[in-house]
Amino acid sequence: MSDAFRFCPRCGAALTQAVHGGRPRPACAQASCGFVQWGNPTPVVAAIVEHGDDVLLVRGKGWPEKLYGLVSGFLEAAEKPEDGVLRELREELGLEGTVVRLVGVYPFELRNEVIVAYHVRASGEVTVGDELEGYKRVPRSKLRPWPFGTGLAVADFLAARGGVT
Repeated sequence: MSDAFRFCPRCGAALTQAVHGGRPRPACAQASCGFVQWGNPTPVVAAIVEHGDDVLLVRGKGWPEKLYGLVSGFLEAAEKPEDGVLRELREELGLEGTVVRLVGVYPFELRNEVIVAYHVRASGEVTVGDELEGYKRVPRSKLRPWPFGTGLAVADFLAARGGVT
């Protein structure tokens, strides 16, 4: 059980480990309360952005110098995933886009997230947003997946196009 979440947010009693849904989970020690911390993943949207003949990858602030990934961000409450991915495209790169298709949905256990990834065609001139250090253009023929997170979407995108996986 995480040290960051040791007490019940409903009644303040200590949390203990109890089996719910077939797995041990933090739960309130007070039987009358019934609180269980389910640990549901946070929804994230991601875009494989085609801009002209290239795919755009982004580097977030504080990321290692050579680490680039997909445009991505948290889905807002009551927001459709398709709208959320286009919002992230505008916020991060200042581009307008059109969703081509859903690429897939991917678990990212390391961050307790579920990633909903789309193929997006973008237009306009790139303007790097506040959350980014920069971006790079990668010709589709040189795009390669990475073995975690949004890289799984890149692998499926390439496989659907008959490319390298």
